[in-house]
Amino acid sequence: MYKTILVPVDGSELAETVLPHVEMLVKECTEEAEIVILQVCEPLQSKLSGMGPGGNIVIPRLAKQAEEACKEHAVEYLAGVEKRLKEKGFKVRTELKVGSPGEEILDYAANNPVDLIAMASHGRSGISRWAYGSVTSQVLRGIATPILVVTSGKK
Repeated sequence: MYKTILVPVDGSELAETVLPHVEMLVKECTEEAEIVILQVCEPLQSKLSGMGPGGNIVIPRLAKQAEEACKEHAVEYLAGVEKRLKEKGFKVRTELKVGSPGEEILDYAANNPVDLIAMASHGRSGISRWAYGSVTSQVLRGIATPILVVTSGKK
């Protein structure tokens, strides 16, 4: 049924709430499915854009340090998730990208064989969704690949 399941994570407990659902799906697959855990480090400049006058001004050294720190943390985090899943007998690999999370998820899914995207969402609605944006919403609107969305119920 599913050969490759893409699971975008951000290093949070919320993002990992999708993992038990993915594990259950993979156990039901007739062929061994691969789980691809993807984390995206968002550049500091992207995080500051839209913060008013001067919001796009970033000291290059600070931005580079923040990106390197994000990548170091992500490598460690992804290794832990990969280890836990492999210990349970799952076929897993990890991917680390740098850029806008929604765009990088869409790019990965468009350029690699992915049968399902499984991701967690805060489940925000109304003004909080507008204020914070939604990577999940961007992915839902941007691709035809089936998507499993698990909400935490916490807003």
